[in-house]
Amino acid sequence: MEKRELGEKIRRLREKENITQNALANRAGVSPTYIYQLEQGLKSPTVEYLGYICAGLNTSLAEFFAEKKSRENISERTIDSLNEKQKRLLDEFLSSL
Repeated sequence: MEKRELGEKIRRLREKENITQNALANRAGVSPTYIYQLEQGLKSPTVEYLGYICAGLNTSLAEFFAEKKSRENISERTIDSLNEKQKRLLDEFLSSL
């Protein structure tokens, strides 16, 4: 995973937890500047620090790196070309994985 992708994932998980960069920094025991730099793709964390960040995000390293199959991984153009029944079936299929 590239720095930019890793940073985007940290940001998405942080926003899903509905916490600020400062709150995540406090939970993980790192500086808010470090969280900012990670989310901007400017730095890469060590495994140790990523573990602290994952703990602050209420997730594990394994879950962080697990590839989740979802609509996010399918291009919007492909989804837009489906009719409503196909979209519903796609959602049901992905939910079953």
